[in-house]
Amino acid sequence: MHCIQNYTPSTAMNKQFDFQSQKTPAYVYDLSLLDQTLKAIQTEASFYGYQIHYALKANNNALILERIANQGFGADCVSGNEITEAVKRGFSPQKIAFAGVGKTDEEINTALNHSIFSFNCESLPEIEIINELAKKKQQIAPIALRINPNVNANTHRYITTGLEENKFGINIWEIEGILERMSELKNVRLKGLHFHIGSQITDLDTFKNLCNRINLLQEDFYARQIIVEHINVGGGLGINYHQPDLETIPDFKSYFKIFHDFLALRPMQKLHFELGRSVVGQMGSLLSKVIYVKKASAKSFLIIDAAMTDLIRPALYQAYHKIENISSKSQETEKYDVVGPVCESADIFAKAVDLPVSKRGDFILIRSTGAYGQVMASNYNMRDNAQVVFID
Repeated sequence: MHCIQNYTPSTAMNKQFDFQSQKTPAYVYDLSLLDQTLKAIQTEASFYGYQIHYALKANNNALILERIANQGFGADCVSGNEITEAVKRGFSPQKIAFAGVGKTDEEINTALNHSIFSFNCESLPEIEIINELAKKKQQIAPIALRINPNVNANTHRYITTGLEENKFGINIWEIEGILERMSELKNVRLKGLHFHIGSQITDLDTFKNLCNRINLLQEDFYARQIIVEHINVGGGLGINYHQPDLETIPDFKSYFKIFHDFLALRPMQKLHFELGRSVVGQMGSLLSKVIYVKKASAKSFLIIDAAMTDLIRPALYQAYHKIENISSKSQETEKYDVVGPVCESADIFAKAVDLPVSKRGDFILIRSTGAYGQVMASNYNMRDNAQVVFID
């Protein structure tokens, strides 16, 4: 890993980045943009006293984690290894929320050993196992019930998590039975209610719907004489993949204001968020080089040295990423299918992309890859991992 000074993701400023000497493929992380994003989150969240947990699943690069932890953020973890890594990188265990529909006994014990902030529980069997393991350690485990609010996030079906058809969370009709059973469990304590309806949500009205549903559930819990200490609304705020230079930092001000205006918190209740993509998505770009330009009868293929093993989102989610040729001097454009070298027909980044006329050796930049890029990489076809470059 090394740093290159004065980098900007904008094509118009690419001369400041010495990409010609960079081995590819490479993830390029703009740490100055990360710092600006963290500052924006802190400024807007602190105005309301909101608590922020960074979702490690978005990007678990060690230097990035340390940068975020140093700013006082909490962590949202979905595995025992993420908990261990979060603590190693400086996150306070008292700010770690542990989510996930299939926590193993070993992972639960890891969380108990660190005395984390909360287990976000997704089923009665999970709660019973946490109670059993906590009892063996003579502990009382803090838990939050992850409730499925049945709110449509209006996003890709693979990243929708708040409908009854999804595997996540406790359905509303299950709550009464779970609360009755919990009254018999002496080694768990209900601290909060947790919600997460999906990812890459760009319609903020969706979060209004979540607030309204939470308000109704809070009334139901209040009728049972239950007021939890915190409400955790997850994350899900999307980023601008189509025009990343116009919105390098998401609109956190409007996002947090939605919850202030529409969510009715009880006195002394704290509101928690679990942000991932919106924190790191725009700070990353995947740099690649053209291996071949292959002319076919009906189209042209731009075959680059990055692959679905480096960035799987287009193959898995049919996700859009802006693609730029940052070295071509041509004033003419041509349509290309931008593809990788892996032996899979799904190894396609985009079809019919308008780019300057391109040739072997040109440098291609795939934008907005800071989240769910490097962290989802594989070594399929025995490929090496992409390089990592930090710009500060």
